[in-house]
Amino acid sequence: MAKVVLNQVDKRFSDSIAAVSELNLEVADREFLVLVGPSGCGKTTTLRMIAGLEEVSSGQIAIGGRDVTHVSPKDRDIAMVFQNYALYPHMTVRRNMAFGLRLRYGGNFVSRLWRRWRDAENAAKREEQYRQIPEKVDQVADTLGIRKLLDRYPRELSGGERQRVALGRAIVREPAAFLFDEPLSNLDAKLRVEMRRELKELHRRLGATMIYVTHDQVEAMTLGDRIAVMDKGVLQQVGPPGEVYHKPANRFVASFLGTPGMNLLEGELVEENGRFQFRSSGLQLDIAANQRPQQEPSGARQVVLGVRPEDILFAEASSADWLAAGHGQVELIESLGDVGFVHIRLPGDGVNDAVLPRLTAKAGIDSADGMFLGSGLKEQTVPIAFRAAALHWFDGKTGLRLSSPGRN
Repeated sequence: MAKVVLNQVDKRFSDSIAAVSELNLEVADREFLVLVGPSGCGKTTTLRMIAGLEEVSSGQIAIGGRDVTHVSPKDRDIAMVFQNYALYPHMTVRRNMAFGLRLRYGGNFVSRLWRRWRDAENAAKREEQYRQIPEKVDQVADTLGIRKLLDRYPRELSGGERQRVALGRAIVREPAAFLFDEPLSNLDAKLRVEMRRELKELHRRLGATMIYVTHDQVEAMTLGDRIAVMDKGVLQQVGPPGEVYHKPANRFVASFLGTPGMNLLEGELVEENGRFQFRSSGLQLDIAANQRPQQEPSGARQVVLGVRPEDILFAEASSADWLAAGHGQVELIESLGDVGFVHIRLPGDGVNDAVLPRLTAKAGIDSADGMFLGSGLKEQTVPIAFRAAALHWFDGKTGLRLSSPGRN
């Protein structure tokens, strides 16, 4: 296996269209890195540049310490698994899995004779590797639990079985790195959960370098040793899933990660007589000195307060662990069974009521009447409190993270 390094990589389709901008990224040997972001953020283009399917406009890509920026895809020693499986319909599973190795070490009878004549020194080694192909296919099939499928055709397989065959075709090649381009997107929800578990276990057993592209943040958080969040062709943040979730680098990362994403309230931070208060449309929040941003915002007092849905309580703040945030009007409750998403509209300030600020919170659900159980409240207007140790602060001008008291 090998380390993958991208140094100042750019991809431009024209002077005005930059798909990827100045990307610096290092994937450690045997690491599982997930590239995640919304559609059009540049993650698949990045993967295709690593694979050699897209030319690099500028910068350098290295795999295993070797510069492969201008190396042909077939010579990069990588294997790629696509969203649509890309299996040959006229070949059995066995032949699909063996196809890449047969091309590398054998081919048809004429091509094998030609190679033997041109490179007699390595001919014996190649012939031995060619003879080992059936054994390798059987071993990988056993690993993936698809040995009983080896003599079937792709049309006779389910979606999950086809994906395992596509994985097997990549694994049997023993590449330096595996590249996955949204391989689970075509599967149903239950099968995606099963395949995520299998992929993670496969990574542990193979000890392979894997780069995985997805727009699904659940896949990113559960699969990756680290996740790299991209937006508009720019790398926003790289780190372990827990770190990126609890310490987002900017507003975009905060709002993108999480289901639902972080609530963001624009306002200003005011100090009066040694006391601090966050003021937003329809909201005034008294905060202690140790709960304010640890860095000063670039714009005069303009900040953005971020609160995760799970850090909102529908009750009066009865201890120092919670900060009273006034009252809000319940607009919608989305029940997921054990929990629900409660959408709250905050009161306006009488000036900008055309666009009222809103919050989304997680709460327990009472299946008997469909109402949330925050404090047994059944009213449409509810008290709101924020967890004091879970406030995130962002610069109102740049959007960069200032601090998260209690989680730095």
